[in-house]
Amino acid sequence: MSTYPGKNQMNQPLYISTVDAEPLHRYQPGGYHPVTLGTYLKAGREEVYVAIKISVAERDHASDMRELQTMKKLASYHPYLKHTVHMLDDFDLTGPNGTHKCLVYELLGPNVPDIIDTKFPSGRLPGKLAKTIAKQCLIGLDGLHQQNIGHGDLHTRNLAFTIPVMDDLPEKKFEEILGKPEIGFVRRRDGKDLEPGIPEYIVKPTLSLTHSWDSVQTIKIIDFGESFLPTVVPQTLHTPLSVRAPEVIFQDRIDYRVDLWSMGCMQLFELFVGQPPFDTFLITPTILVGQMREMASDDLPKKWEGMWNSMNIGTDMITEETGPDLKEWLEEVYFDGMQSADLTREDIARLGNIIGRLLCFEPSARASARQVLDDPWFNE
Repeated sequence: MSTYPGKNQMNQPLYISTVDAEPLHRYQPGGYHPVTLGTYLKAGREEVYVAIKISVAERDHASDMRELQTMKKLASYHPYLKHTVHMLDDFDLTGPNGTHKCLVYELLGPNVPDIIDTKFPSGRLPGKLAKTIAKQCLIGLDGLHQQNIGHGDLHTRNLAFTIPVMDDLPEKKFEEILGKPEIGFVRRRDGKDLEPGIPEYIVKPTLSLTHSWDSVQTIKIIDFGESFLPTVVPQTLHTPLSVRAPEVIFQDRIDYRVDLWSMGCMQLFELFVGQPPFDTFLITPTILVGQMREMASDDLPKKWEGMWNSMNIGTDMITEETGPDLKEWLEEVYFDGMQSADLTREDIARLGNIIGRLLCFEPSARASARQVLDDPWFNE
């Protein structure tokens, strides 16, 4: 159930729906814009099939503004970066909850976890495909970093596959390919009528064209909501904790090199072995940093030791490095599980060396995306 914590409902949801999608309490002034299927935006449709991101109406929503700045910067490049999503247009939309900035993107297909769920029951990508995806992600990342642009939220759900161009298809045929959407009508728990800013129903996201996917299609980096230009660097990021760079956790100055940490621990480790190197269940910053110390290629910088000691106060955590190091853990997870292994031990050893060049506490010590791409392993 989607919920809205009504103050007068003893913390019971005020708005409920049979579909669990976006949080209904965000449909309020300054928040989400209610949309129904078949709605025309910008006085009509585009000439091609597109994806539209409708931002919240809050004008001080910094991440939405950073995303627009980044995408306009990328749109000015010719030729476009091949492995980052393209923004085609932007416009303002006024509704009952305020004025929303809308970003128009090229239409892409499923993300990497969706493909794993639907195409690979073992839960792991074939080694050759994982290497191809990793290489394309590195190319996209290198293009961003050449301009000192940080993505800020790099993980496998933000890698989407391209799909064949379908702009010539009639809308009805396109809808058949996409699949019939599952909707859940919204109602108030007290039975009263919905306010103007509340949607009539919400739509469950589809797995978006997974049946048209094949392994020769390329990937693109998507979702630039946490991205930043060198002139507008945020004080913190909201990357998933398990792939969050240590400088974010220690509230230090950040730059585009946060992506290199995420690339190492998520894109390379998880793409190949099917799970990230650090825990995701009930993870806390203290537990995570303890695991980082076991995996990182360098020691915790002295400037962070004071905060680390404060984080450890009152915990029973053993801070000595007693677990397996990065290469041991990578080999153990890849070969000792129930999943099929189609890479050699030499492959995994070389992959471990590459990941180790990225998992450095000190951002300046991390290998650049270009340096990783230059490793001969990616061309073998």
